[in-house]
Amino acid sequence: MKKISFILFSLVITINLYSQKTWKDSEISLKDIKAHLYYLASDDMKGRFSGSPEEIKSGDYIKTQFESYGLKPFFPNTYFQKFPFIEKVELTKSNTLQFTINKQSKELSIHKNFITAPFSGKSKISTAVVFAGYGITSTKLNYDDYDGIDVHGKVVVVMRYHPEHDSSKSEFDRYSTYRQKASAARDKGAAGIIFVNGHEPRNDEDLLMELRYDGAGGINDFPVLQIKRSLVNELFKSQNLDFAQYQKKIDLNKKPYSFLFNNISVNLSTEVKELEKTARNVVGYIEGNDPILKNEYIVIGAHYDHLGIDQLKTSSMYKGNDLQIHNGADDNASGTTGLLEVAEKFCALKSEIKRSIIFIAFSGEELGILGSTYFTNNSVIDIKNIVAMLNMDMVGRLNDEKSLTIIGAGTSSLWKNLLNEKNKYDLKLAFNDSGSGGSDHQAFTNKNIPVLFFFTGTHTDYHKPSDDADKINYEGTQAVVNFVFEVANSVQKLESKPDYVKIEEPAQRGAVRSRVTVGTVPEFGYNGNGYKLSGVTDGGPAAKAGLKAGDIIIKFGSKTVNNIYDFMYAMGEFSPGDKVDVVIIRDEKEVTVNLELTAK
Repeated sequence: MKKISFILFSLVITINLYSQKTWKDSEISLKDIKAHLYYLASDDMKGRFSGSPEEIKSGDYIKTQFESYGLKPFFPNTYFQKFPFIEKVELTKSNTLQFTINKQSKELSIHKNFITAPFSGKSKISTAVVFAGYGITSTKLNYDDYDGIDVHGKVVVVMRYHPEHDSSKSEFDRYSTYRQKASAARDKGAAGIIFVNGHEPRNDEDLLMELRYDGAGGINDFPVLQIKRSLVNELFKSQNLDFAQYQKKIDLNKKPYSFLFNNISVNLSTEVKELEKTARNVVGYIEGNDPILKNEYIVIGAHYDHLGIDQLKTSSMYKGNDLQIHNGADDNASGTTGLLEVAEKFCALKSEIKRSIIFIAFSGEELGILGSTYFTNNSVIDIKNIVAMLNMDMVGRLNDEKSLTIIGAGTSSLWKNLLNEKNKYDLKLAFNDSGSGGSDHQAFTNKNIPVLFFFTGTHTDYHKPSDDADKINYEGTQAVVNFVFEVANSVQKLESKPDYVKIEEPAQRGAVRSRVTVGTVPEFGYNGNGYKLSGVTDGGPAAKAGLKAGDIIIKFGSKTVNNIYDFMYAMGEFSPGDKVDVVIIRDEKEVTVNLELTAK
């Protein structure tokens, strides 16, 4: 980590002056860009992790800038919109695991011999144990590790991965995640599941899973654990079997060989605690001057949170044993700086503005666009009056070719002509029609709002401690921010609001693949039981069946739905034209609807 204390010292007076100034600058200047960016990406900000003291300090800084420009607070008497989120999960003392093998008790040590999964439910049980191969069940593949074995009320031990683990294109891969296997075991009637690394693919370290929150709730009352391979070797040996050879037999024949462990029982208890914190969006606005158009709004946004120090526990956090600050200069002090500069310039031209403009510094983006989703679900204005959203995320590394990617270019028929017309900065524009893209504009796309996401591209410092302010292309950032202003200025003057064009999204890599669509939009950040909808796609199966925002799906066909993962797994087993009963919670009551699935 390069030290920038000398540079910061020289900027202290400048920054303090900026935080106190009452005049408005009509130019987007290099001096301002550097001052904002070096401050937000300094070591003192410790990576601006959502809900941290440094995120609060950064938010206060942004609020002070908004105030000095003359932006009005968007909420009654405040610029801040607080929202709750789950920062992490931790295990309580109520996590124990004990096997009884031929009347001999074997107590296991947490973190050493076993671990409770971060999505495990709370449970305490004592029961028999079944080996269920890879724990995969699929009618499409004509494969079921639960065929011919009664697992009701028992704990199943299953291997990770799948029988074609040497293939990168295996159809089994879609059924091999921890969550999918746990959901399958629960639906088969098992009382719990214990994972183990098989002898193949080779993993001499036999690592236990990390205790990392994955953005969704646990599986209610269903324990999920992982144990070391040596312990499963011992279980097999007690049955006069060899674990390694048994796995090879399953892999070779692609057939299940599940069985009940004789004279073996398990006694376990699990409890995972979710730790909730509060983060803040910072929101100011300019009211338009046109008596009619001022009731329509443009949102200009950027997220100001980043990865902090070790909160997300990514491998790049460490150098030796030393924790490292992720300053996030490009991701996304650059976009936040752009937001401040565009806001200041619009304030200097306040009398010329027709539509109202909302400026939002989002938090929680790195955790899954939590802040932007919270805003779109809890806005003090009708969300339908937002006519466009412009997002800046990583705009600080313009390369020598001046390549600027613009995602969402197809979400309005106006965008491409407008973007080309306003490109007075010799930028090489690369258009992506999709309104998705893993940043805050996605929350607005989910509400059928046209979006534009400005992005100068990824780089080797992405999500690493080396993303520092001295690597920013400041002249390039200035050009991009000026371009964003020109586009936004044109949008606020349009006689008619931009139309919205729905773009069919391609299946994301790594996602559960499905041939069907239901036409639902998830509510990101929802952590309760079931799969909550923030909206439905017009004309889609869900809309035709009468589903709407706020509904919570708890059952899809025969499958219980505790979270978004359960929903995706359940959907993957159906084909176009299938009709399925869906149980939802609406107004605290269970309602069953029938919908017909269509091709994706």
